[in-house]
Amino acid sequence: MPSSAPPSAPLADIGTAPATPSPVTVTVAQPVCAAPGRPDTLAVNAGRHAAAVREAGTRLVVFPELSLTGYDLTAPAVDPADARLAPLVEACGATGALALVGAPVVEADGRESIATLAVTGGGARVVYRKMRLHGPELDRFSPGERPVVLELDGLRLGLAVCADAADPAHAEETAALGIDAYVASTLYGPGPAQAERLAGHLRERTGAHGVWGVLSTSAGASGEFAETSGCSGVWAPDGTVVGQLGAEPGGLLRVEIPGARERLW
Repeated sequence: MPSSAPPSAPLADIGTAPATPSPVTVTVAQPVCAAPGRPDTLAVNAGRHAAAVREAGTRLVVFPELSLTGYDLTAPAVDPADARLAPLVEACGATGALALVGAPVVEADGRESIATLAVTGGGARVVYRKMRLHGPELDRFSPGERPVVLELDGLRLGLAVCADAADPAHAEETAALGIDAYVASTLYGPGPAQAERLAGHLRERTGAHGVWGVLSTSAGASGEFAETSGCSGVWAPDGTVVGQLGAEPGGLLRVEIPGARERLW
């Protein structure tokens, strides 16, 4: 369960918490990813994200790791103010959604990160940087320095990117800040063994901390991966699966998560 210590201040509030917490509608998306390395890769992916947000019609839409570029470790860093993201910003504004999307980003000091961007009708901004880098990611990117909690309509969302969710210590550090849901944007390799691995990670994290688990993962091709696992899903606080997509790209799964519970921290 989350620590009894007072939580740190959330990174940001996305919407005012209602006096009586209402359920939050959530979609996990695994869109078809554009081919890497093309001049239009970002624009095509942003357009597909926008279409998914409009089709979902939910308050929160979660996308996979590096979803705007695909898992292409050579892709240029994405500026959150890039005009090519305008269709996604407009879709979020039209539906009242917060979209959590993935992209490489560059810091003011030149360091680069694998990041989660929060997109609303007001624009896009970096809200989290992947902490548990691995393999060739370390050749280019710097790890994030701390876990992050994003507050949406009173619901506290602990953010994770891929290998973060594979490490129990990351969930423990994040849950210690006081969260209602652990939200992961990931990519797993193809095949049923990897699908079971991702399900096991979320089953363990949610059960260990008594929080909801929300995982969006790539399906089909993504960057350097010709095939990935799919099987995005949502897990209840007791570790049971509420719903899960299959391996095919293009799917959306909508789930309603209860409003923020009574706080003990």
